Amino acid sequence: MPGLRAAVVSKSPLDKRRLDLLVDFLIDAKGLGMEYQYDATYTVEQAFRARKANCLSFTLVFLALAREAGLVAYAQEIEETLAWHQSENTIYRINHINAGIRVDGRRFTVDVGGDAAIALHHPRPVSDQRALAHYYNNRAAELMAQGKVTAAMPYMQTAIELDPVYATTWSNAGVLYLRNGDLVAAERAYARALSLNPFHAGALSNMVGLYKRTGERTHEADFHRRLEKVQRKDPFHQFLLAVDYEKHGDYRRAASHYQRAIRLHGTEHRFHFGLARAYLQLGDTRRAGLALARAHALSDDGTRDLYQAKLDRLQRESQ
Repeated sequence: MPGLRAAVVSKSPLDKRRLDLLVDFLIDAKGLGMEYQYDATYTVEQAFRARKANCLSFTLVFLALAREAGLVAYAQEIEETLAWHQSENTIYRINHINAGIRVDGRRFTVDVGGDAAIALHHPRPVSDQRALAHYYNNRAAELMAQGKVTAAMPYMQTAIELDPVYATTWSNAGVLYLRNGDLVAAERAYARALSLNPFHAGALSNMVGLYKRTGERTHEADFHRRLEKVQRKDPFHQFLLAVDYEKHGDYRRAASHYQRAIRLHGTEHRFHFGLARAYLQLGDTRRAGLALARAHALSDDGTRDLYQAKLDRLQRESQ
């Protein structure tokens, strides 16, 4: 690629410098000018033409260019992220993908959509095949959300063929089969997901919905108990409950669930910020200030100024 050679390869033989130049080339208007768009699940060619990509498509573009520039680059996956999507009372989860690079024994991460994801764990390297399976899984989910069930089927089948041991794909496949009216195939897909990951919250939730639909109350109750056990230990679920209670004006319950989320995963600044909001609505400015200070301490550069401004305002109002 001539532009890549001129902007990156020819400018430095050093891998770290090439990495910096490559990131600039990708996002700068003088280069490719790629923009993040959460629903832009494109192929590499489509992303080049549109100059837009979500985290997955951006990663695929980055990997292609990084390898062309002589860098050691690979896809990374973060399994435990707050990526719930709810449609027609069915919940499914799509994990987060970014790029990893090894330079002189050090590892770097390039993540275009990281600010939008709340993660429990650090990313781990995955194969190109797993990354491609994510692409086909995502395309199937997008088409399904648009009501294009028949068009989604080949994408989902390809995702399964690329990575048949990925529980999330099987769970999402079950949703697709259910939308297509095939309850037997949906049940098998959910069961396959749970055989791969017995604690997969999306598959458990989908099983509950399936058995509720078919009237199999014993199975429904069994999977509901299993789901509740998982959800009690899931900080994301507690966070979502808190947000829902907050939206409906039940700030005491919101505070309780924000506290539970924090007990399970205390280093997420958005959990503490939510707790601060709930305390403010309850009139407890002291606890709100403590929670806001904690959010500020845990936040990154992108949100620290916002929290500082809110802290300053709270301090002025309490004087």
